[in-house]
Amino acid sequence: MTRPSSTTSSTMWVAIDIAKVHNQVLVEFPNGRRRHFRMANTLGDFTKLATFLAGSGCTCRIAFEATGDYHRPLAHFLLAQGLDPCLVSSIAVARTRDALFNSWDKNDPKDAQVILHLLKAGTTQVYYDPLENHSNDLQELANTYQQISLGKVRLYHSIVTHYLPLYFPEAERYLHTPRAE
Repeated sequence: MTRPSSTTSSTMWVAIDIAKVHNQVLVEFPNGRRRHFRMANTLGDFTKLATFLAGSGCTCRIAFEATGDYHRPLAHFLLAQGLDPCLVSSIAVARTRDALFNSWDKNDPKDAQVILHLLKAGTTQVYYDPLENHSNDLQELANTYQQISLGKVRLYHSIVTHYLPLYFPEAERYLHTPRAE
């Protein structure tokens, strides 16, 4: 019979719930013990985290949920340190939280537990840093296009639901024809 320690790798699992000011970090050591802590979104705390991970002597698997653009500095820093962070889908986190805790209640420590669960299950996505992969300009262009499209739709809806019925009610019948645009 083989010893359990000979077949398991020494992997340290790190789940990070990203926020604007402070990130919630949940670390699970190879022996199953867990440690929770908060870290600020600052270079000093990023360095402390990298030192902690490097000093463990374990293989580190890191995952986080992308939150706006707040995840980008930490992810870029981890990539620069030679670590390989993964993304976890926001929808997967929400649905798994509902399934695991039978509640929609959201808080950062609970989300870190859900991210850890998804990381250990292998349901993560590869993180591509837009700066490292030279796609930052394309990403910014896509974001600009999205904002312009959103503004166009808002303007159209305000015209159709407010101004036309108020000032030109006879134009209603022309809006739903194939040649309306």
